[in-house]
Amino acid sequence: MPKTEHILLESDVRQVPDLRDARTVHARLEFRSRLRRCLLQLEIIDYYYLSVRSRSRNKLREYVLDLRFADAPRSLRHISWRWITFSLVFIVLALGIASRIDPSATASWQRHWLSVCIFVIVWAFATLVAVYRTTEKVSLLSTHGAARLLECTGGLGTFRVFRSFMVKLAAHIRLAAGARRCTKTEHLRDEMREHLRLKEIGVLSAGEYEKAKVRILGQHTSGEQPAVARGPTRMAIG
Repeated sequence: MPKTEHILLESDVRQVPDLRDARTVHARLEFRSRLRRCLLQLEIIDYYYLSVRSRSRNKLREYVLDLRFADAPRSLRHISWRWITFSLVFIVLALGIASRIDPSATASWQRHWLSVCIFVIVWAFATLVAVYRTTEKVSLLSTHGAARLLECTGGLGTFRVFRSFMVKLAAHIRLAAGARRCTKTEHLRDEMREHLRLKEIGVLSAGEYEKAKVRILGQHTSGEQPAVARGPTRMAIG
């Protein structure tokens, strides 16, 4: 018999809206990266939800996030200092060799210019890699499960594109936080169920779900009833 676990999931009248349903759009963002061949469309809908449409390398994903269970958006910039250093070293070497070339010495002139061309080609390659690996990343994690709900990686300028939308998203996350359940235990149960929903629609992998579940269960204090095998309503999770 397969192993199952029983987690108390109390009913909640609020339903996550479908992408095709009529809704109110409070903010919209479209981000496209031709270098990484990805497209991301975000919409804040019905105050408490974020609709996500992403296409990367011909893979399309569409889902809706409940902002009651989302933490404030995060941003991270990674600068590829190693490749930038390589690029600077090669261009300095090329310029140094070029400055020593004596046009009157034909054989030496040809040999040195060949070296200059090689250094310039390597410099161009290192520069392209440095540009590609210098990234700005915007991510959204769940509040207690710390699961990755959304992540977008782009080049320099990504933060500028996202700036105004992230301000509105943070405001709606704070608004949604006011609509959470009255007690922490009830909210943690709801968040557990939200992670299960995201796992079932393919947003979270099985491994990400299990790690988030452990984190959420760890938030229960000893004075509160843990969300396991208690109460009249249970859902079996395989």
